[in-house]
Order: sequence, then structure tokens, then C-alpha cells
Amino acid sequence: MKIHSIEVFAVRLPLVSPFIVSYHTYHDMPSIVVKIETDNGLIGYGEGTPDEHVTGETWEGTYAVLSQTLGPAVIGMDPFQIEKIHEKMNRTIFGATTAKAAIDIACYDLMGKASGQPVYNLLGGRYHESLEIPKVISILSPDEMAEEAIQAMKDGYKTLKLKVGTDINLDSERIRQVRNAVGPEVPIKVDANQGWENSADALRVLGEVVDCKIDWIEQPVAAADIDGLKEIKQKAMIPVMIDEGLHGDKEMHEIIVKRAADKINIKLMKCGGLYPAAHLVHQAQMAGLTCQVGSMVESAIASAAGLHLSIAKKKIQSNELVGPLMFSKNVAEMDYKIPYVHLSDKPGLGIEINETILNELTSRCVKVEKQ
Repeated sequence: MKIHSIEVFAVRLPLVSPFIVSYHTYHDMPSIVVKIETDNGLIGYGEGTPDEHVTGETWEGTYAVLSQTLGPAVIGMDPFQIEKIHEKMNRTIFGATTAKAAIDIACYDLMGKASGQPVYNLLGGRYHESLEIPKVISILSPDEMAEEAIQAMKDGYKTLKLKVGTDINLDSERIRQVRNAVGPEVPIKVDANQGWENSADALRVLGEVVDCKIDWIEQPVAAADIDGLKEIKQKAMIPVMIDEGLHGDKEMHEIIVKRAADKINIKLMKCGGLYPAAHLVHQAQMAGLTCQVGSMVESAIASAAGLHLSIAKKKIQSNELVGPLMFSKNVAEMDYKIPYVHLSDKPGLGIEINETILNELTSRCVKVEKQ
């Protein structure tokens, strides 16, 4: 089985409401879908959702890299030779992890379809019986966030994820008002998305809300400030998770050596797909770190890929793969029954792509074939 052609679709996924984090407000989500066809007629889908604030990749750049650089490089390769494919991609271009993730995910979809197995069986088999998702609340006023939290509980969610990071005074009040609104038992996770200026600001906020009993604080300082993260881990009474500061093996090594975090947030777009993500999980297991699989707010394609990884690995104890719930239109349907998401046991990613919607959301498309 060889890769015969790759179609690259530049799409914009419409959000139900704006998604607001410390560094940007999204009104829709730009993403790249790839459709890989093999010489025996199988089709696999992948997705790359770039975030220039996290990986340095843009929507336009990812489209160009896939259509002009990585797509041509992997034509003729066997999707089952996933390590060789990653080696070829890494030799072809440095970084570009979002583009590499799109090809990686499509290859796993193809491997699953060729072998008649769901992707999670290619990653170790089902470990977790169910996958729970949180309600992710964008940065709003403290009152509005508290109201959204109350509604989330009525909707059936059991866990909350709060976005903060724009104002340290307001952030303390955001956390406190949500805690007061939902009571002492609801798990609350807080994500500053690098929004706090330094470790002193982070420690101030965390000290002010220590009685709110948050589960963990995620990326409280700039991505590159591993030493600042370590200081917070040493001084705060709240577990620390690294997100934007962790991309691949290089950062993972530093985190482990410095004991700079308690938890890691793995995103397929940051590390380059399922294959390198599994490596990070294994390293975390050796170091005694727990894992989460996060999202760049991805369509059903990349979300399904992350969920297959999440259900297969013991050390992955949470996920935030809620992108499909945030879109008014998606390229495929997924089985969300709040607060759980259920994976199909069909071969590959287990989703059926709606080609009509894919084409509707596509602004441009190119097909790469062997010359």
C-alpha cells in the first residue's frame, strides 16, 4: 500500500460563539484538512489546526507546506511505515508540526482502515472505558463566567475549565465567582495561556485563590520560561501543568530534569501527530507525570485522533477535545453525550466525512500527485 495522492483543503470552521483566550479572540477556526488516497483505493483523513501563537505556524503557511513541501515528500510511501514517514518529514523541513500532524493522522486513519481496526487498537488498545470532557469557559467578566458555569452544570457537565490571563485582579475574581457559583465539589481547572507576566504575578493570583481548591493551573507563565514554571511548582499549593511550553522531546527532557511541572498537556499539533505524542506519554510515565490531551479547537478529524490516543493510554487522565461542540458546522459527526464522548469501534478514526460540508467550508484546495 502506497500513498498515491494528497488533497489539501484550507477550511474555516464556524464557531457558535467567539472563543476568547488570553492572546486572541477567535470568531472562526482556520484549519487544514488532508485527504490521502492510496494506490489500492483506501482514503484517510487528517487535520492540521495551526496557531501562530503556539507553534509559529499560520493557516496560509501550513497550507503551503502541505501542498508544496511535505505532501510531495511522502508520495509513494507506505502509511504503515510511520516512523520512516516522520523521519522523512523531519529531514524535509524543521518544525512545521501542525502540517506533520495532518499527515500523521491521515496515515493512522489509513492503517486502521487497512487492518480493520480502530486507531486506538494501533496505540495499545482501549484502556479507559469512558472519556469525560470538561466545559471550557472563555474569558469573560466574572459574572458572565459564573453564569456559564451554572448553565454548564445544568447541561450535565461535571468538570469546568476556566480561561484566564488578561488581568490578575479580574482573574482572581473570575475563579472565585465560578467556585462560589458551583459549590465546593465541582472540579475546576484554570488555564492562563501564558497571560500572566511573570512567576510573581502567577503566585499572587494562586495565593489569592488557594481556598478555591482548583485542580491545577495550566501554563501560568510564558512558554519559554521553564524556570519560572519550576518556581511556581515549588512555591504554590496547586499542581502545575505545562502546555505551550511543551512541544516535543527537547522540552520534555528539560521538564523532567528540572522537575518543572506535575502534569503535561499534549497536543497533536504541537508535537507532530499521534506517533510523537505516544512517545511523550511514555516519557511522562517514566517520569511520574500525568498527561492530558488538549486541542487547538479542532474539527471532528483531529479531535477523533486525540480521543483515540486518550482512550488507549493509562497515563492520559483527562482530555479537552471539545472542538466539535464549539462549531455550528463540522466535517463529520461525533457521539457527544455530555459529559462524555463515545468513540466508534469502526476501522480507522471511525468517522464519516461529510464531503458536502467539507467543500462548503473550503476556500481553496490542491491535489498533490506523483510527478
